[in-house]
Amino acid sequence: MQEKSNMADIRTLNEQDIIDFFKISGLKSFKGKQVWEWLWKKHVLSFDEMTNISVNERNLLKDNFYLNQTKIHNTITSKDGTVKVIFSLYDGNLVEGVLIPERERVTACISSQAGCAYGCKYCATGLMGFKRNLVFFEIYDQVALLGKLSNKFYDKNLTNIVFMGMGEPLANYNNTKQAINLICSKKAMAMSPSRITLSSVGIIEGINELAKDNIKYNLAISLHTANNEKRNKIMPVNKKNNLDNLQSALKNFYKKTNNRITIEYLIIDNFNDSKADAMELAKYCKPFPVKINIIEYNPVKNILFKKSSQEKTKEFANTLENFNLIVNIRKSKGKDIDAACGQLATMSNSTIQNRKI
Repeated sequence: MQEKSNMADIRTLNEQDIIDFFKISGLKSFKGKQVWEWLWKKHVLSFDEMTNISVNERNLLKDNFYLNQTKIHNTITSKDGTVKVIFSLYDGNLVEGVLIPERERVTACISSQAGCAYGCKYCATGLMGFKRNLVFFEIYDQVALLGKLSNKFYDKNLTNIVFMGMGEPLANYNNTKQAINLICSKKAMAMSPSRITLSSVGIIEGINELAKDNIKYNLAISLHTANNEKRNKIMPVNKKNNLDNLQSALKNFYKKTNNRITIEYLIIDNFNDSKADAMELAKYCKPFPVKINIIEYNPVKNILFKKSSQEKTKEFANTLENFNLIVNIRKSKGKDIDAACGQLATMSNSTIQNRKI
């Protein structure tokens, strides 16, 4: 945080705290409700923008609080209409988000961490290393700013949010949960939780927390193979969160929440794209309802993987469908601006070392 002596960022206070501050200051309590609305409904990033608060009251706020700002550092537009947004945080760290237009929908892909500690070998973000967790309001800021850009670029409101940007949201669960609660709050963004998807590499402890909290939003698991030996090669997280234990956690999650689980499957040429791989995946998904998204591999400089052919991808999907599974082959957007799945990384490609399976 940007700290000023004993002052606090005002957004770490809840609504009642702000109301109490105005009461203690000898002012009317409804002013606290107005400030809360400016912060979370109107998403202002300075006290001077709170125009129904008097100058003296704004100065009082400035004397007691500060307001860390998340700013848009840059935007890059793809030929398919996808927009990658680079956000600058108060401490100079950069994170990336993506706006994905699709017919009547506009989806915001947002980040929960600066960098990532999990080092998945197919992912550019994982090669950055871990910088820090994002605070809940930095996560919220991305959604609010992307919502404004959605209206600017597409003349449409934001309809969906996916936590599929930089970082592992379950490794920053408290901030992620607090951000989602605000996004869904009628006193803030009022978005339906059914329009939000949290994607994880499969942190068992975090999935159990989601089940305990009986979440109403959606869970997606980046599985990519139902074979422990193969998963160990591309996802170091599997060594402590192996497929058997992950399956048990997902069974428990479905039992507690009754939410269908999305399985994300990055299909890689000659690694996990055979009929045998598909049958292994179908067997793995049998204990709970799933939707399987097959994702084409998106190239990252110096990562030596290749995307599977269209023929093998289609055969893979057909094999799964023969087991009565819901399957989507997802077409990547924003590849030309490094905004597709696995490509987000706020660093020079020259720092990435060659990687192969």
